[in-house]
Amino acid sequence: MTDARDRLIVGLDVASLEEADAMVARLGEAVTFYKIGFELAVAGGLTLAERLARSGKKVFVDLKLHDIGQTVEKATRQVARLGATFLTVHAYPQTMRAAAEGRGDSGLQILAVTVLTSWDADDVRAAGFSDSPAELVERRVGHARDAGVDGVICAPTDLASVRRIAPRPFLAVTPGVRPAGAALGDQKRVATPGDAIRAGADRLVVARPILSADDPRAAAEAIVAEIDEASRGLT
Repeated sequence: MTDARDRLIVGLDVASLEEADAMVARLGEAVTFYKIGFELAVAGGLTLAERLARSGKKVFVDLKLHDIGQTVEKATRQVARLGATFLTVHAYPQTMRAAAEGRGDSGLQILAVTVLTSWDADDVRAAGFSDSPAELVERRVGHARDAGVDGVICAPTDLASVRRIAPRPFLAVTPGVRPAGAALGDQKRVATPGDAIRAGADRLVVARPILSADDPRAAAEAIVAEIDEASRGLT
């Protein structure tokens, strides 16, 4: 079973490398896995990804790629060279197949984004889909499974259907995780860390509840403890 500490991915959702380095230093050994998204990536975060990987940390490069197949394949190959563990692409069949090809025999795992956790039914309709969020997730999970990627990014509320369509070792990585009593921010489909683990999440992505805490390390350790307790209850 994966160690509880490795099941928490802290999103470095900050604006500069200096802020990211300072947060990594504050969190120390409490955190083993970091996510670098768009904001930090365009501020030089891909060099940080490589540096973190070389230091022994795991890195999730959250770029949500979606382009013509050749471009996605070549970009994926570049991310694999950084030593990253995860890369996200949007869950369109051609995009996913291209990313799976681009990772080659590296250790990079491809995760497909199903429906953003900030979207609800109105957002899905506004994007031109007739499906409900749950229906669209189910369709995209099936596409991801068939395209040969390693897993999906999904809301905690979608985990039951993900596990029904694509059992482990297919991965379910879950943002939209908030400790009990935490502000939801722009997230609409959420769960506590323990509930997400019990529902079938492999790893949880948490940013603001840790980054904005008075003591980020203590906040991370509290989530790891909740993950560990929930995991033990499943054995």
